[in-house]
Amino acid sequence: MIYSVDLQRLLALHYIYPLPLQKLQQLLSPVDVLSYFEKAHPNDIAKALQIPLSKAKQISQSFQRVISLSFEEAYAQANIFPIPFHHPYYPAQLFEIPSPPTVLYVKGQYSLLTSDKQVAIIGSRKATAYTKTALDLIVPPLVEHEYTVVSGLARGADTMAHEATITMGGKTIAVLGHGFHHVYPKENQTLAERMAENQLLVTEYPPYIKPEKWHFPMRNRIISGLSQALVVTEAALKSGTLITTECALEQGKDVFVVPGPIDAEQSKGTNKLILEGAIPVCNGYQIVEALALFSSKN
Repeated sequence: MIYSVDLQRLLALHYIYPLPLQKLQQLLSPVDVLSYFEKAHPNDIAKALQIPLSKAKQISQSFQRVISLSFEEAYAQANIFPIPFHHPYYPAQLFEIPSPPTVLYVKGQYSLLTSDKQVAIIGSRKATAYTKTALDLIVPPLVEHEYTVVSGLARGADTMAHEATITMGGKTIAVLGHGFHHVYPKENQTLAERMAENQLLVTEYPPYIKPEKWHFPMRNRIISGLSQALVVTEAALKSGTLITTECALEQGKDVFVVPGPIDAEQSKGTNKLILEGAIPVCNGYQIVEALALFSSKN
């Protein structure tokens, strides 16, 4: 259900308490507590959000301190565009994922979110030259057929996927596990700045939120959620990449995998995915053809 929400109140609450959409809905229905949040009794907040009274008091006090701040103006000065869940640019496919973000914060060409042709490319943070070789065969056909490449700006395969897409003149989206006042990893500062100009950076976190280890598995559900399909280049048996793959499978997305040498550590995870039913691919045209075939059947 889509609610009508006062943007100032929503941004103020999300700044101090970046709650997922299900939690926000508890504040909106059956009683719209958000509409009088600064005057609401902490008991009402605690009951609506199902949180301890001490936490509700803390949130209430913080909200009262920030409600008069001009969030839209401050974000605009930092070239940050907040996209709440009821905004036309909010991707409808994210309503299908676990815990949809209440607000997306974006920098760059936010119209890329409206594309219905998005493919995620992920892989190992310890990606080898084999990933580079694979991307040279996979990315050009995707760009040629106007697919936007989605990844996570991490070291290794993510960085290679973004850079290969940019080099080919394509469009790419990076989903971050932190707010815009930070860049992780640090060595991707220049890449992030380039993408903030001509591509797109996306995060569910307010600008001040630092990167934390548990943010990245959460971020992965958005990478797969935005995309029609997922492509995995390299992954060891115990790899964070496989978390994103699980997200994609749970969301009913097609998973394409680059087969690798049977003695390569970074291909053991990908080869296992193929044994479990993922679709092996050797070039981007196979992905384009498969997606065209799947879409024609729907």
